[in-house]
Amino acid sequence: MELPAQRAAERHATKRQPGAWVEDVVSRLVRDNARRSGPGAAWRVLVAFGVKQAWVCLFGGLMVALLIASHLGYPRDAALPRYDALTIAAVVIQIALVALRLETWDEVAVILMFHVAGTGMELFKTAVGSWIYPEFAYLRIGGVPLFTGFMYASVGSYITRACRGFDLRFAHHPPLAVTAALSVAIYANFFTHHYIVDLRYPIMALIALAFRRCTVYFTIGAAQHRMPMLLAFFLIATFIWFAENLGTYSQAWLYPNQMQGWSLVSFGKLGSWFMLTIMSYVMVTLVNRPRAPRH
Repeated sequence: MELPAQRAAERHATKRQPGAWVEDVVSRLVRDNARRSGPGAAWRVLVAFGVKQAWVCLFGGLMVALLIASHLGYPRDAALPRYDALTIAAVVIQIALVALRLETWDEVAVILMFHVAGTGMELFKTAVGSWIYPEFAYLRIGGVPLFTGFMYASVGSYITRACRGFDLRFAHHPPLAVTAALSVAIYANFFTHHYIVDLRYPIMALIALAFRRCTVYFTIGAAQHRMPMLLAFFLIATFIWFAENLGTYSQAWLYPNQMQGWSLVSFGKLGSWFMLTIMSYVMVTLVNRPRAPRH
């Protein structure tokens, strides 16, 4: 006779994980793809890749959507300033991700590091006039509204969720001591280039040297695909650059050349985002250590 405790254990074992529906969609898209060839098979993999990407960047996507929605529809004379509403909404999203088991507490600890590092850089960059936040906020430190820390945290959330969602694995990954040193140099240069020579290009050269042989393997359905790690970093940086254009269009923050009217963010910012992506990835490896590819 089956005992209630046994039945409960079986129900718990078979309980679907959060986000399992995404894997169901991906599996249906790439089902029997091994027997297909040509553009049709490649298109199905590309669509499945896009679905998984949209899911793992849930936090960042919601934050960008909030920036646009608040720009288009938030009352200018509301008692609660727009920036504060964004901060509260970001806190609610973060709590929901943990409550729904879409992020672990270890990952939240890394994301908190992004808050601290990002807010520190924001305080400095706004003080030297690199960009400004044109609206008032109660929830702020100096001239930096607190929602900005969540914008940096969304990058960390994306990378941590991608490590799990795509089962990321790496071949010829550089030693963590090397990547940590590069990360420290990147963060320091964000500050020091205002006073001494800008070392971004030498640092980029060292990044290219360290990751020149590194390949990232990612899983879609049952198949494992691969990509040069440097290309992956560049694609992430490009995506962030597009998101930044949406952020400045929503007037959440502005560069000096955008004060008289919106214009495209300089392509030169791609280099900054490329280095920030490296730094973000290294911080995530403190929790999700790089693993070898599956055979």
